[in-house]
Amino acid sequence: MQALAGIKVLELGQLIAGPFAGKTLADFGADVIKIEPEGSGDPLRKWRLLREGTSVWWEVQSRNKRSVCVDLRSDAGKDVVRRLAREADVVIENFKPGTLEGWGLGWEQLHALNPRLIMLRISGFGQTGPYATRPGFGVLGEAMGGLRHLSGEPGRVPVRVGVSIGDTLAALHGVIGVLLALRHRDANGGEGQFIDVALYESVFNVMESLLPEYDAFGEVRERAGSALPGIAPTNAYRCEDDSYVLVAGNGDSIYRRLMTAIGRADLADDPDLAHNDGRARRAAEIDAAIEAWTSQRSREQVLETLEGANVPVGRIYSIADIAADPQYLAREMIVETRDADGRPLKVPGIVPKLSATPGRIAHSAPRLGEHNEECLGATGWPARAGSPE
Repeated sequence: MQALAGIKVLELGQLIAGPFAGKTLADFGADVIKIEPEGSGDPLRKWRLLREGTSVWWEVQSRNKRSVCVDLRSDAGKDVVRRLAREADVVIENFKPGTLEGWGLGWEQLHALNPRLIMLRISGFGQTGPYATRPGFGVLGEAMGGLRHLSGEPGRVPVRVGVSIGDTLAALHGVIGVLLALRHRDANGGEGQFIDVALYESVFNVMESLLPEYDAFGEVRERAGSALPGIAPTNAYRCEDDSYVLVAGNGDSIYRRLMTAIGRADLADDPDLAHNDGRARRAAEIDAAIEAWTSQRSREQVLETLEGANVPVGRIYSIADIAADPQYLAREMIVETRDADGRPLKVPGIVPKLSATPGRIAHSAPRLGEHNEECLGATGWPARAGSPE
């Protein structure tokens, strides 16, 4: 038995945020029926690198789901959604606010059909406020949430993280909301409710001390490259072979071990550097001392020495490093699956790891409309055909 076995999810969203939330719920046993437009399907099917015409990203994002093709603008398509929503526990959508209402499928309409229904609504700027009806993508949420302003080197153009982190953060906040709403409904005898998740707010929620520092001191944090201003030492340091290591020596006892390991007893024993506030004021001096040491050694020598001193240290992983790393393999974070055509494909494993009710990859990502017959021909929520692979 999985943690979410028996939970029925109707996914109306496309691309990243809504479908990532659906994937996470499906990984832990929820029965997710994904509604896709006829003909083209979810645009993610054609994003980034394709194999035989289908994105391999799709194989991750839509695993464990069923695909049903309907036209949400047609009366027949709307009737399909209403029929499934009557028995669903959760509906996920990430359209621009007002879109579902225009189709007669908004919160008020679906809640009237099913008072126990929970609706996760993910949008760029939320369901209310002066920006609500603006189109919003993850990159805009990252910018408005404060992340983009901090990303990159000082004095250079702000850079993106490299993945759609705003969408993923919104999806994870959405999953938290779904689980809270399910708990309230089932444990407290409550009805369903809707969950309003904005991309920019999901980014802003993880921005740590950004706001209180501005409010208390007028401090506007700026880009700092690989360093973390106000916390020292923590940075990327160049090695003799022009590779880099990351060293996080910002704990008081860790700092002493680090300085001792690199032969700088003077800095280890300096009372002004015993705590982070003193080290932060002299971060440049400390960073220079560390890099003077690392630059005379290979990356492997640095790693061996600092790991031996119990100092947090690591190299910067590419995906090639990840795919071969024994820690990833030992914790089943590299999982070989098969796509709908039987071709092998390695995909990320399940996070988080539950001891009693773990998640699993039970079914490959569906072909477009693969489950039309079993879902559209049913009079209620259809039982899932087949057995786990």
